Amino acid sequence: MDFVALQYLLGMAGTVAFAATGVAAVAPKRVDLFGAVVLGIITAIGGGTIRDLILDVPVFWAVDLNYLWVALGASMLAFLAHKSMTRGQIYRSMLYLDGFGAAMFAIQAARKVMDLDFGLPLAPILLGVTTAIGGGLIRDVLAGNTTLLMRRDIYAVPITLGCVVYAALMPLFPGNAGTVGVVSVALIFGIRSAAIRWDLKFPDWLATRPDNNGL
Repeated sequence: MDFVALQYLLGMAGTVAFAATGVAAVAPKRVDLFGAVVLGIITAIGGGTIRDLILDVPVFWAVDLNYLWVALGASMLAFLAHKSMTRGQIYRSMLYLDGFGAAMFAIQAARKVMDLDFGLPLAPILLGVTTAIGGGLIRDVLAGNTTLLMRRDIYAVPITLGCVVYAALMPLFPGNAGTVGVVSVALIFGIRSAAIRWDLKFPDWLATRPDNNGL
């Protein structure tokens, strides 16, 4: 499989994962099918839309409507599947799917930015992270949930690390883009999965101290 095909596959896999998290985020709130599907689609395309607007290029889902169809299908399947799951199972599944989708989208975005020769060497990292967390942030805000970025969860750091590794290795191994991409995705998802599995969080001394006056 050449890297163009792999990059497309990463995007589709991320679309499925993020669409499912959008549905999972509102499943406990007894939202109807239409509301769940809309949130699933917004979650799936949100981060990539922000990225393309910054890059000033045609928005990816407007160029290829398959992304919308896949997001629609994944959202509907997730809506049907959640009925057989407990609230705890839904939440945990959302975390893993979010980690998987973030890994897919981060590396795909970094590759797109590098292909456009935009803001090298930092832009692939910054826009990779933006793409990966953008959809999840929109999802949590619309669902009325505390965003993962506002908790002490190890969330954005694995994404940043994976994008840094990808941006650093690609100039060294330009002929092995597929391998570098897979390694970077595995790194992000591996660290995020470990954090979910063992409930790893940043220590208190790395967190801001709450205001005792509540201000």
